[in-house]
Parts: sequence; C-alpha cells; structure tokens
Amino acid sequence: MHEGQRFLATTLLQSELEGLDLIHRGKVRDVYSIPQERLPEGTPPGEYLLMVATDRLSAFDVVLPDPIPGKGEMLTQISNFWFEKTQHIIPNHLVDIKVEDVLPEGVDRWLYRDRAVVTRKLKPVAIECIARGYIIGSGWKDYEKTGRVSGIELPQGLQQAAKLEQPIFTPSTKAAVGDHDENIDFDDAVKTVGADLAEKVRDATLRIYEFARDYAAERGIILADTKFEFGTDRDGRLYVMDEMLTPDSSRYWPADEYAEGTSPPSYDKQFVRDYLETLDWDKTPPGPELPQDVIERTRAKYAEALQRLANINVD
Repeated sequence: MHEGQRFLATTLLQSELEGLDLIHRGKVRDVYSIPQERLPEGTPPGEYLLMVATDRLSAFDVVLPDPIPGKGEMLTQISNFWFEKTQHIIPNHLVDIKVEDVLPEGVDRWLYRDRAVVTRKLKPVAIECIARGYIIGSGWKDYEKTGRVSGIELPQGLQQAAKLEQPIFTPSTKAAVGDHDENIDFDDAVKTVGADLAEKVRDATLRIYEFARDYAAERGIILADTKFEFGTDRDGRLYVMDEMLTPDSSRYWPADEYAEGTSPPSYDKQFVRDYLETLDWDKTPPGPELPQDVIERTRAKYAEALQRLANINVD
C-alpha cells in the first residue's frame, strides 16, 4: 500500500490457518511457517514465514479480551511504509511473495490482505535495540534513580521528556510474554551477542532512528524513542525485522503538544492505560473488558498516526 491510498479495516482477534504451522503466538502477532509446497513456483530456496498482525491489544503485559478493530492492519501498513523508506540504511525481512499466494484454501483473503506479510526466516538477535532521543518511560525512571540510562551518564537536572543532545542506544533483555524487559548497558549487550554484532545493531538502531526522527518532524510529530528487532541470515547478514517504527514499538508525540516536565500525549494505547489505572485491577490476567469509547479513541489514534506519517487513510 502506498501514500494517498485508503483501505477498509477488518477485525481479527486470533488467526486460525489450517495447513500452516503456527510457531509463535505473541501479544499481537501470530507467526506461521510456510510449507515448501505452498510457495509460488520459482521462489528462491529458503525458509519463509507468514506474520499476521491481529487486533489484540496488551497493556501492562496482559493481553486484553477486546480487539481494537483494524489495529493489526494499521500496524502492518506503518511497518511496511518504514521498511520501504529505510532500505537504503539496512535490508528488512520482507520478501516479494504475495500473502494471498500462501494462504490455505477457503481463507478470507480480504481479512489477511493488509495485516499479514511474508518474510524470510531469520535468527533473532537476542537483545531489544532501543534508541532514545528524549528521556521518558523506563529511561526516565532509571535516570531519576542513578543519573544514567543503560550505563550512559546523562547531564544532571534533566526534566521528564527532555530532549537529549544526541540520541543514545539503550539495549534491553528480551523477556518472555508476561515478564518485563530490563535495560542493560552496552558491555552486557556485547556479552550477550558478541562485540561485532552489538556494534552493528547499535549503528543501525541510531541511523534508522535519526532518519525517522527527521522525517516525522517534517510532519509535526516527535519520535521520542523506538525499539527495533534485528535478525541474521545463514550468511550472517543483518536485517531489521518484526515491526518497525509503529505506535506499539515507539513513542510518537504531537509536536504542538510537547512540553518538558510532562509526559506528552502519544499516538498509542494511552487511553487504554489511563482507563485501566482507574480500575481495581491487579494487572494480572485476565484483563478487564474495555468500554466502547476507549476502543474507538484508541483506534482513532492509530489511524491518525498512519495518516500523518504515511498518508494512508483507514475507512
């Protein structure tokens, strides 16, 4: 899908694709391996995945029972937009195979067309790769306690949401579903993935962030921070994968509502988190149901991000 196009959103809480092997069901994405016989004739040899972004929503690491209609499609279209925009910086996991060509017979193609992608199978790099241009979230909490983020000493007296002089690379552990990632320093990243790979992902993370930050700024949006996943192929070549620069993996702020010393409003599930904080809920499964107005306001934020960043509209 390209800038200026429109699409009609669908709703999918959980995918069920008989004939494909489900290898992972995450908070949002369902990932299937594609049997060789389902690949189009002439496909280069290799292993391929079908990645489906559902409309599931998680908050406080708990998947909630209500979907956000069209969210998976919007996340996929934002990711695809950024994958295309950043190909000059680093290759990505997408391959030129149409989703409809690998879906099992009888499956509603319309339901999966805009929310699924076919990718190459990669070996994930075993750390989360985070770029921060502003001090907010877990970075702000670490700074308040120690004056540092991921071992990087920052100037004294910074306020919440302050812009940093230079973006910083702050890796974290990869936690299992239900657990929390933990910020680590670069030395720990080296111990986890090796010096060469740690340096490559640090460089790629900061280069992509700076490119996307400048692009978003031209559209009246601040990219405060973002998280990337990387993987390598059998030859050791590095790719960016999973999702990319979406409101789920990034903090986007409207530039005209930004102010230091506050937690600026963002293009994500803020409405959901704010609502859940008003409930007598211990933040363990099962999650509570959401009122319709919270669902609709959250959906509108995702749609606004897609429109402002990629000029793609949702009906």
